[in-house]
Amino acid sequence: MNENLFASFITPSMMGLPIVILIIMFPNILFPSPNRLINNRLISIQQWLIHLVLKQMMAMHSPKGRTWSLMLISLIMFIGSTNLLGLLPHSFTPTTQLSMNLGMAIPLWAGAVITGFRHKTKASLAHFLPQGTPIPLIPMLIVIETISLFIQPMALAVRLTANITAGHLLMHLIGGATLVLTSISLPTAMITFIILTLLSLLEFAVALIQAYVFTLLVSLYLHDNT
Repeated sequence: MNENLFASFITPSMMGLPIVILIIMFPNILFPSPNRLINNRLISIQQWLIHLVLKQMMAMHSPKGRTWSLMLISLIMFIGSTNLLGLLPHSFTPTTQLSMNLGMAIPLWAGAVITGFRHKTKASLAHFLPQGTPIPLIPMLIVIETISLFIQPMALAVRLTANITAGHLLMHLIGGATLVLTSISLPTAMITFIILTLLSLLEFAVALIQAYVFTLLVSLYLHDNT
């Protein structure tokens, strides 16, 4: 176990060229476009799940916000599939890179905020100053609300990065401990292997939950501005 603990988070390359673009594009293969009158079970289950999530997420939106439905469902499918593929051995998870998560969070957040200032200017500006604020506190509250607004995309990206990275590190540590304990104490190694199996199931759920949470927060930002 001489492998670097953070080796799995290094961007992979082939012949000196980064192949992260190919890795990001790979999940598209998992969601083929239906081209038959009667689909198979896999595509039918995928479409059912997509409609279920989309219906739940778009229920609170106005007609203006529902125009983002394709963007939001594509976002949750992309993040969920890349998180799940990252659980495979010797694979790379793009969502462990803060730069990539910021690249998703900032444009979506900026689009929602710009939409709010364009169509609901007064309501958007009213968020900077809650009703009934004492006059001496007005400058401080405006500064605080402005900072909290600009922190939103950073919080989105850091939350996703931290949760996925922490799970992968924990699985790496427990897997290494299990391998070492097999030559020392087999019963202890079996216990750690059971813990690793349960942790893998938990990480499977976390991969999907984090995709849903990221998309839901973007949806809430959009709801506040439409």
